[in-house]
Amino acid sequence: MPIGAGPLSRVPLRPSIRPVTPSFDRIGPAPAASPVVLSVPHAGRDYPDALIERLRVPLTQLRPLEDRHVDAVALAARRDEVAIVARRARAWIDLNRSERDRDPRVDLGAARFGAPHLSTRVRGGLGLIPRRAAAGTDIWARAWSADEVTKRIDDDHRPYHAAVADALQAARARFGTAILLDVHSMPSLTGPAPAQFVIGDRFGRTAAARFVARAEACVARAGFAVALNTPYAGGHILERHADPGRGIHAVQLEIDRALYLDAALDRVGGRFAAVVDVLQGVIDALTDEALPDQLLAAE
Repeated sequence: MPIGAGPLSRVPLRPSIRPVTPSFDRIGPAPAASPVVLSVPHAGRDYPDALIERLRVPLTQLRPLEDRHVDAVALAARRDEVAIVARRARAWIDLNRSERDRDPRVDLGAARFGAPHLSTRVRGGLGLIPRRAAAGTDIWARAWSADEVTKRIDDDHRPYHAAVADALQAARARFGTAILLDVHSMPSLTGPAPAQFVIGDRFGRTAAARFVARAEACVARAGFAVALNTPYAGGHILERHADPGRGIHAVQLEIDRALYLDAALDRVGGRFAAVVDVLQGVIDALTDEALPDQLLAAE
């Protein structure tokens, strides 16, 4: 049964307050000055009033959904690359999910798609509109209407992906090759030798192996433990935008957030500068791999 079904769902609601801030920032030159495009979809900290009014938990419980301050890492590492950086919180809409990843327990428009099979992520509460946050807690007091979710897709999800697509097309048009580097952060992994960085390419489907190898070597050379595709292989952003056959490659990079945040995992601290250096090195390695020798010589 959707959240909010029953007597409480008949209580009149205050009209939703439309977010007034831009949902993302596009940073960088036009035309493209680099074949690398950065995407940072999960670091947004803008929580619209309509979201806050609908919560059944304290706002602080949504923080685990954030890739906390990984946008600061990406922006410190970029030079002349275009970066598309989400402002809106992931709890509002998850830009790394398909428009069809709609959870019927929190999204009254999900039934329109009539999907016979919900993905593992949707079943786990991490669909287009996340249902759960810390400790598996349901976060919404009432479900969202079909129109509310559709508007969110139109206002936030589609423009973000359009900006990413435009940046990649511009980079490919100038350099012949474009590489999307989708930057995320992750909770610390466990195990005898846990990875501190995870590189994802959907098990070889979204990028040529030479790009992944250069990124992996860069991280390892800096002295950090790195893994490929496990436990994070990349999501909708890679699937949607990668087209290696046409020269558009896409790689996801997950960074252990304990490396660059303080002990409370709240503010930038720790080894922030070292992590920025690693990301900058990965960007440089991907750029070097993408640019033909004659372009390098001309510069």
